[in-house]
Amino acid sequence: MKRLAPLAAVVLLLVASSAVRAEDAQPFVTNKDIDLTMILPPPPANDSAETKAELGEVLTLQVTRTPEMEKRAVADAEEDVWRFADVMGPKFSKETLPKFSAFFDRVVATEGAVVDPAKDVWKRPRPHQLSDLVKPAVKLSNSGSWPSGHATVGTMMGIILSDMVPEKRAEIMARAADYAHNRVVGGIHYPSDVETGKISGSVIAAVLLSRPDFKAEFEVARSELRSDLGM
Repeated sequence: MKRLAPLAAVVLLLVASSAVRAEDAQPFVTNKDIDLTMILPPPPANDSAETKAELGEVLTLQVTRTPEMEKRAVADAEEDVWRFADVMGPKFSKETLPKFSAFFDRVVATEGAVVDPAKDVWKRPRPHQLSDLVKPAVKLSNSGSWPSGHATVGTMMGIILSDMVPEKRAEIMARAADYAHNRVVGGIHYPSDVETGKISGSVIAAVLLSRPDFKAEFEVARSELRSDLGM
């Protein structure tokens, strides 16, 4: 058993190093490049008829969602491209796609760098902050609700991934929509947060796909992915 200790230490070191790299990933662009406050409308007022109707939708889902729906919403709280594994197939693995993985770490970092400042401007309260009746099934967050960061990054990942594997575009984009909707299922976002997140994700993806630095890394990641998938 003692001989296994050095191997275990190496594995732990590699895992820790990978986590650090993901956290330290540099965004391709920030809010200095894409200012969502100049693109999106402001959120509905807290006491507006629209917000009240949306709270009703969240509460309806709260009593109608199944345990399986809750489980999927909790799993989709993870912000990473590996949530698309169910449509990409068994070969879609972080362990075999290091360049692809590092590339999408930067995509995820880009969402935060663009969306978080806009959230801080609008400061829309989340459903559970407006109504004690709302009991989210996912981890609580008190950051601004408008737009949904998960819907943004899910849309970004879907567009970029489907550009790498256009053969699966329909399945990938359907999965991206499901990923976004699960924020409403989980009770942590309003439907309109998700819709503005989809707009945000589409805008950011379009900007990224026009940048030479992004396209260079995209091609490396795309080549590795398609080779791994045998495409």
